[in-house]
Order: sequence, then structure tokens, then C-alpha cells
Amino acid sequence: MIAVERALPSPPPAVPLDGPTLFARYAFGPNRLGLCGPDEWPSLLELGAGQDARAGAAAELRRLAAGFEGAWPYLQLIARSAGVTDPLDRRVVEAYWLGTRDLPVADARSFAVSLEDRFHDRTSRREWPWLAAKPTDGALPVHAFHVLDVLPRVGLIRGGQVDDVLRVMDSCRIRWGRVVDTLDDRLLVEAVPLEMMGGRLRLAAPRLETIRRSLDGRAFVGDLVPGETISIHWDWACDRLDHRRLSALIASTRRQLAITNRTI
Repeated sequence: MIAVERALPSPPPAVPLDGPTLFARYAFGPNRLGLCGPDEWPSLLELGAGQDARAGAAAELRRLAAGFEGAWPYLQLIARSAGVTDPLDRRVVEAYWLGTRDLPVADARSFAVSLEDRFHDRTSRREWPWLAAKPTDGALPVHAFHVLDVLPRVGLIRGGQVDDVLRVMDSCRIRWGRVVDTLDDRLLVEAVPLEMMGGRLRLAAPRLETIRRSLDGRAFVGDLVPGETISIHWDWACDRLDHRRLSALIASTRRQLAITNRTI
């Protein structure tokens, strides 16, 4: 794990975005690939890039966010548990995508009820008890939990498809990476992948990979220079990460990996 820390020096402070725009930036990557949410990725791209000056842009973002059946219930649960009226409050959005702990988290009972309502009928009888026990085992309603514990129950991580499931989980989780070079509409980054070792998931040594930073002239993170740290969802650069959010993302990922590994 020392290599993980050394590869990612503390980035400069980032300017906080409003919650709806931040949601669009993280939701765009899988939405563009047709994996979740309404089939309206051009709108997410324009709204996330802050290039939609329409008076109704904010309302449009909220409509799109509510169509993400994976993320939206988690946002609602986090907001409700913290006494926040808006599921797209920036603190709620950061808590879900990055695992920040600026708000009180959902208690185990509320989280368990939410999981049962959403996933009991979509999970096999053999797999459901493992998933149902996660809230009392310390899991939180964040994106890392959904990727590392919900998706594998569907993807049958125990069923011999480990390489493919690992690829999907690694792409789907929110990753962090240090910019090495800029390549027109792409970035060369040093990112930290997942690997399976001794039957357990863990963070591997950093590796170089190429990701997208713009499409049709629109980007969420512009004017990047080598050494900056960004968040990545699938193959897309989402946002700059300051020290607080980078630390939260790394800690949340490691915490969830430990919880996931108890029942692999």
C-alpha cells in the first residue's frame, strides 16, 4: 500500500461545485455507455460541463438524476438520514460518490430496510443473506458499496467469471488518478486498479492508463497539468480532487474492500 500513497501526492484545493452539477459529472460516464439512468447523455454532458445557460437547467438536472435507479435511492436515504431536504445537496452527492463523512450516515436498520425493498427480489436465495447482513457489518449506502457488494451478487463473483467481474467493478467504482500527460481529448493517468490476490480484493500497484477528458469539445475538468489528481468513473475524468476528498475516497474504498472481503 505504500506505493499507493507515494504515487498520489496531495493535489491543490478544488473549487466546490453545486450538487446537481457534481452529480452529472459522476453519472455521465456509465450513462454514456448505456449502463444506467435515462438515455440522455448529451444533456448530462452539457449540464455537467456548465454549458447549459437555460433557466431550467437546474430543474433538468434534477429530473435526470431522479431517473438513475441505482444512485437515486441511496441519495434519498443519505439525505433523509441526515435531515437534509435535498437529495442533490452537494454534501449528499459527495457522500454517495466519494464516501465523504460530512453528514451523519444512515443507521444500519434504515439501510437494511432500503436494501430489502430494492434488492431482495432481485437476488438469489443463496446470495441474499450475505447482502442483507452488510449494514450490520458496517457497510454504508455509498457508491463503493453498490459496486463492490451489490454488483458482484448479480455478476456471480464466485461463479468463475472473476476476470470480467473485476474489470466491471474496477471501471464502475470511482477511482483516483494522477495526471501524467494531456493528449488532446484524452489524459494519461497513473491510477490504482483492483486485483484479486489470495481470494481477496485489494488495491494493486499504480499503473498507467488512458482516459477521456472531453467529448464534442466539452469537458468537466479543463486546464489540467501533470501532477494534479482527478476522479475517474469508467473511462471519464469527473473532477479535480483536493486533499480532503481524495483522502475520503481512498479511505472509503479501503473500508468497503475490507467489508466485501469478509463474504467473498
